[in-house]
Amino acid sequence: MQRDRIFRYLWSLKKNVADNVVNVVMNRKICIIALTEAGKCLAEKLQKNIPEAALWFKPRPFSAKVQQAFQAGNALIMICATGIAVRSLAPVIDNKYQDPPVLVLDEQGRFVLPLLSGHEGGANDWAHTIAHRLNAQLVMTTAQPYLEPVYTVGMGCERGCSAEALKELLISALAQAQLTLTQIHSVNSIDLKADETGLIALAESIQKPFQTFARESLAKVEHRLSVRSTYVFNTVGVYGVAESAALWAAQTVTAQPGELVLKKIKHTKATCAVARSYPQSD
Repeated sequence: MQRDRIFRYLWSLKKNVADNVVNVVMNRKICIIALTEAGKCLAEKLQKNIPEAALWFKPRPFSAKVQQAFQAGNALIMICATGIAVRSLAPVIDNKYQDPPVLVLDEQGRFVLPLLSGHEGGANDWAHTIAHRLNAQLVMTTAQPYLEPVYTVGMGCERGCSAEALKELLISALAQAQLTLTQIHSVNSIDLKADETGLIALAESIQKPFQTFARESLAKVEHRLSVRSTYVFNTVGVYGVAESAALWAAQTVTAQPGELVLKKIKHTKATCAVARSYPQSD
């Protein structure tokens, strides 16, 4: 009976994630921008699937408004010519690790192009979802777009937290991130937890490596954390154990910067985050 309740709970989480995939993957505000009446109709159709998205129709001044949204970190769906999108955003593009994802759609909704931050920003995955919803053609231009990412789990916990409680949190995290245990590379934490019996037992039970890292290493990814906790820093020397461990572990595998797939979630005694990193294409 308990197992059935868990499966029903995980299924409900997975369904909610599938219905709202954009929030799970990117956790950003979203702007849908249209310039024509046909584009506006498509934007309204998209907004029904992404009700939290803002819809801008012929914003003025166009370039300034688009650049402002981009610099604020908003994910953009631009229903316009690719050239318009490129010329508008060119002055404010920084780098693929920091820029928000941008999709370009034609006004008929026949094609979906991930224009910026395809791998690192999640635009490729997002474009795939949007194309599926619209029954449109996905246009991929990034090199080797189907490189398999490395997924890593970061966890922190109170001393003595049970393996059962940790596993329950991990399963919930994976369901929210739409991942399975087979996709996970490792379970990771700070070196202060190297002897934490619950984490060790958890990793053994799912047959994954358990790795710990020094705070000096984890500090190298603190700029990528979703939130910084002064309390945690004063306690263990880093601003967040779960997110830092996940990000650094992913980076050590691929030698490429990691990104959070799932920001830190927690229950009363533990925290969990999921990160990924793509191997460098040849």
